[in-house]
Amino acid sequence: MAFFDYPLDILEQYRPDRNKPADFDTFWADTLADARRHDLAVTFAPVDVGITAHDVYDVTFPGFAGQPIRGWMLVPKHRDGTVPCVMEYLGYGGGRGFPHSYTLIASAGFAHFVMDTRGQGSAWQRGDTPDAGASGEPQYPGFLTRGLSSPSEHYYRRVFTDAVRAVEAARSHPDIDGRIVVSGGSQGGGISLAVAGLVDDLSGVYTSQPFLCHYRRAATCTDAAPYSELKSYFAQHVDRVEQSFATLDYMDGMNFSARANAPARFNVGLMDMVCPPSTVYAAYNHYAGPKSMDIYQFNGHDGGASFGNRARVDFLHKVLG
Repeated sequence: MAFFDYPLDILEQYRPDRNKPADFDTFWADTLADARRHDLAVTFAPVDVGITAHDVYDVTFPGFAGQPIRGWMLVPKHRDGTVPCVMEYLGYGGGRGFPHSYTLIASAGFAHFVMDTRGQGSAWQRGDTPDAGASGEPQYPGFLTRGLSSPSEHYYRRVFTDAVRAVEAARSHPDIDGRIVVSGGSQGGGISLAVAGLVDDLSGVYTSQPFLCHYRRAATCTDAAPYSELKSYFAQHVDRVEQSFATLDYMDGMNFSARANAPARFNVGLMDMVCPPSTVYAAYNHYAGPKSMDIYQFNGHDGGASFGNRARVDFLHKVLG
């Protein structure tokens, strides 16, 4: 691994034109309105998993089209009244796993809501939520090419809607004071940016090496998965390239960043082949709210490793007190 993208001085100024569809705002307003026609019937089932410092809940809430989405929520047991909540969206291929993996944020004094990602959870951590809205059209194995023929059918329309409804679900719990920070790494970072552009009263955004940004560049500057799914798909569907990118424009982190207003902290690894630095800076430089960037010069797709975890906790204390 070595430096392969633009030099840092260029990255810091890199602000490519956005391909924002004319009906982008209407598309997402209508999508969320459709989802909200389903009652927010959330269940928080207490579970005993041997964690004594936190109350642990197995959560089910209605996502896209009212379809059931699973999650975990951990709330510090020794708390003084209600607490803010940190949403966590997961990396590509992983599901919610087990609650034992999520004690850091609750140990820092915040509730922690982890959303299962529909259809995922077999690559590196198990999941429990099917993708009930999957398209039957041809696709390259994975999720990035699922529903490329139309933004209304694309996989991430469903996921981003789930993620917004997850915020609403968290706020419905009596131990949550209404303040929400969205967070995640890689795919989870991209989902966080989407939510930041769709929910206008967040307390903060922590997005680590976000995926799902500036697809048009990503597909041509890295051979690493998951963006390599686009290259493989386009090699077999050469007549669908522009149509597919037009669909992905509705899912692009740059377009969500331009709508966001919450304080945000990004991070980037300058040797990240999975989410190239230029794609991260493309979203960062379009981000409309207050923002900062942590730069890890010799890191790849690890979010700064333990330094990134420390930065996330520091950010949470800064924006939530």
